[in-house]
Amino acid sequence: MTLPRLLILTLLPLLLNQNSYSFTPDPSHTKSRKMASVTREYTLQATMLGYFGPDGKRNPVLQANKGDMVRIQIVNGENMTHDIALEKMGLKSKTLAQKGDTTSIVFKADQSDTYFCSIPGHRAAGMVGKFEIVEGAINTEVVIAGFIPKKNNKALNLGFENGTTNDWTATGDAFTDALISQDPSPVHENDQRINMSGKYFITSGGTKNYKRTGTLSSVPFTVTHPFAAFKVSGGALQDTRVELVRTDNNEVFFQITGSGRATLQPVVVDLSDLQNKEIFIRLVDNETGISQIPYIGDDKFAHINFDDFQFYSTRPNFPNELKQTDIIILPPLDPIVHSGLSGTEAAKSMTTQQGFSVKLAAAEPDVIRPISFTIDARGRLWVVEAHTYPIRAAEGKGKDRILIFEDTNGDGSLDKRIVFTEGLNLISAIEVGMGGVWLGSAPHLLFIPIDKSGDKPAGPPQILLDGWGYEDTHEMLNNFRWGPDGWLYGTHGVFTHSNVGKPGAPDSERTKLNAGVWRFHPTTKKFELFAEGTSNPWGIDFNDYGHPFITVCVIPHMFHVIQGARYHRQAGKHFNPYTYDDIKQSGDHVHWIGDRGPHAGNFRSNSKGGGHAHAGAMIYLGSENWPKEYRNHIFMNNIHGSRVNLDLPNRKGSGYLVSHGEDFLLTNDTWSQWLNFRYDGSGSVFAIDWYDKNQCHSPNPDVHQKTMGRIFKISHETDKWVQVDLTKASDMELVNYQLHPNEWYVRNARVILQERGGNKKVHKALKKILNENPDVTRQLRALWTLHVTKGLTEKDLLPLLSHQNEYMRSWAVQLLSEDNNASDAALTRFAELAKTDNSALVRLYLSSAIQRTAPEKRWPTLEALLQRTEDKDDHNLPLMLWYAFEPTVPTDINRAVELAMKAKVPQVLPFTIQRVAALNNAESVKTLQSLQQRLEKMEHSDQNHEVQALIKKVLEPK
Repeated sequence: MTLPRLLILTLLPLLLNQNSYSFTPDPSHTKSRKMASVTREYTLQATMLGYFGPDGKRNPVLQANKGDMVRIQIVNGENMTHDIALEKMGLKSKTLAQKGDTTSIVFKADQSDTYFCSIPGHRAAGMVGKFEIVEGAINTEVVIAGFIPKKNNKALNLGFENGTTNDWTATGDAFTDALISQDPSPVHENDQRINMSGKYFITSGGTKNYKRTGTLSSVPFTVTHPFAAFKVSGGALQDTRVELVRTDNNEVFFQITGSGRATLQPVVVDLSDLQNKEIFIRLVDNETGISQIPYIGDDKFAHINFDDFQFYSTRPNFPNELKQTDIIILPPLDPIVHSGLSGTEAAKSMTTQQGFSVKLAAAEPDVIRPISFTIDARGRLWVVEAHTYPIRAAEGKGKDRILIFEDTNGDGSLDKRIVFTEGLNLISAIEVGMGGVWLGSAPHLLFIPIDKSGDKPAGPPQILLDGWGYEDTHEMLNNFRWGPDGWLYGTHGVFTHSNVGKPGAPDSERTKLNAGVWRFHPTTKKFELFAEGTSNPWGIDFNDYGHPFITVCVIPHMFHVIQGARYHRQAGKHFNPYTYDDIKQSGDHVHWIGDRGPHAGNFRSNSKGGGHAHAGAMIYLGSENWPKEYRNHIFMNNIHGSRVNLDLPNRKGSGYLVSHGEDFLLTNDTWSQWLNFRYDGSGSVFAIDWYDKNQCHSPNPDVHQKTMGRIFKISHETDKWVQVDLTKASDMELVNYQLHPNEWYVRNARVILQERGGNKKVHKALKKILNENPDVTRQLRALWTLHVTKGLTEKDLLPLLSHQNEYMRSWAVQLLSEDNNASDAALTRFAELAKTDNSALVRLYLSSAIQRTAPEKRWPTLEALLQRTEDKDDHNLPLMLWYAFEPTVPTDINRAVELAMKAKVPQVLPFTIQRVAALNNAESVKTLQSLQQRLEKMEHSDQNHEVQALIKKVLEPK
């Protein structure tokens, strides 16, 4: 199912005493260790927040003299995978998986370098630091002496060294028995170093009494020096903090939290503007750390530790200084209103926008574990119950089934229920049409024909494709939807690896995929990867112009999908090693707090949209009476946020910039897990809810509930129930439905016409819409329906390349290239458009279509597209052009280099140099050497120097 792994709610690593761990050697570095004894050693703790030294310093600069034998040991601070690698030296340790595990790298220090974690995403999350070669002795920095604040000529007890809390006033119970004189502390874990100054520090409960809350305020005192410093640690939480407060107006002029660790670190404060003013210190702990979510543990770092406030005459420099920029401060936990409600109570507890209402349409025991659904041409819901998930059953032992629900009287309840079939195995997706039911059942794509009554199988399941992976059973093939072009589209997650083809097909006839969007043609049986990348997409839909969008998890969530595109990946590499860069999300926002990876803000991201886990995608094109702000906008469920997010796509350049709209609906229930939505003939929206206290995928079947599930109906006050059966409509009625304002009629009518095959009368009527209707969206509907009913020829499409509307021209390009074999006449027109068309969207479709053309036929179109200066900063075109250009490089190296030199798109030349170098033959070396000589004679520029440096690098002996 959609629910992505919850790696960790809030990363709360613990600094480990390096002396308590024995060194576990990495066999890959045995040879290095035998060369000489280690002369310099560092021990770091590895967590998603970074690498930490014994003094709490995050990603410390590690230094050595040239020639030193250095060992960098890491200790895993959490139950996640980590390692350490050196960028330039190419060294990498073994990978750690369990908290407390250790490994190391040993090397001779001969150059400065960068150390980092090579696990995908971890370097970007902050696990990276510097290794420096220095001359002379490596000494610990000496910090200048400080001054203890005084009041009435008496030194104040701001470091607690008299063993009391004199000069402080407490509220609440957080600072009861708060003075600690041991390290490790009796109220912290045994492996946490505190590193206090002197004999005492104070804590608001430590990791053992973290539920306590309260404040501790010092007496006021006068600022007598321009700087102050103190030590702090504890939670990186908004409500566990140290405040410095002006006495005269009670203004908090400085505050800082801990960094999510136990080790005290110094904080420096500039007081130069407060000289001779009275201030006081206030320690605040208003965070209980108590988790209201059953499977998420309490946050034991819901406390604050403090020590050693002193004044300084000049700014002190601490090697392990904690700065506010080092901390991602999490807000309080999102309010949890409900959990474990009945279906009726759940519907009543939801918060909707004005004019909308939610009704329980069905619930357990009538529907259990609904994982996917669709709505057929009769307005009935086809729902998959996933009883087998999360482990595929033995052959013949599957327990999944398909239910058909219907509202027979318009009261909003699905009062009629039919079991279509059962005994299915690990079903993850469903769509109906073209005579049957289409099912994702990894390792298979299945088709079950439907009998004439429309509610029983006409035969056993047929295996259309096999090779679908299911090693990660929440990232399998999912979310089927008919595209406007007549293909069945679906999505696929990054951690499941598939090799798809017809049963019995050899590898040469199969398609490898993990993350991405794929499509399958129901009559030609052709399968292809439409676009690759992202993470775990669990939702796809098409807007009024036939443009697909997907919603994904963990990484930024919103992607406008372009055929042939390669997108930002959560993990792994693109199948084409010459990709070099990929297209990033279309959204201008994320729905979680923090920038150290999405897991930092789960259940604390209310202000941003709720969290990183998204399920379902619906671009609303239903009732024309719904408020206009919802039409053509994208709905998705935010699982951790217990809400439906709304995103707003707006055209920009060749594609879209998608912004965040006001959340459409709040379920106010942590167990709610809506997996998808669909609108029906009335314009109302149905949503399936996999209702479960566990919001994350687990391969352990006992973690998930097994007896619950709901279907909700969301209606606007203008919705009017309709009962309709499009399967009984005549061909001409189906043609006329292409003009209906509710897309449900349009899509179902198109699929039925596709199944029937079309005829001259249908084609004539559709061409009348295509040629005479003033609305381009209606023209597009006619175009698509002509295409799926085989009513278009090249003679019809070529004139559309001159259509006044960019959407029509774009789709003409797409359909002329549908079979990966555009004619010479079409290619000639493509090259002309590439030179003259003023639409970035058309040029985007050209860059996509040319990828489906033999490399030797791409040159004229590419030569023109690469000269379009206006596209150099476009979100999509520079990389789409590279993906189209790259396969031409091996066919004619010199021509490719010449074209890259003239290209106005900046990435093309450096990428071409890398691609030529990758050929690694005499011709490629000669070409690059010749290019180097040409550049040396050209006018000096930064770009010229960068290209020369790149050539020099790629020509260096490996």
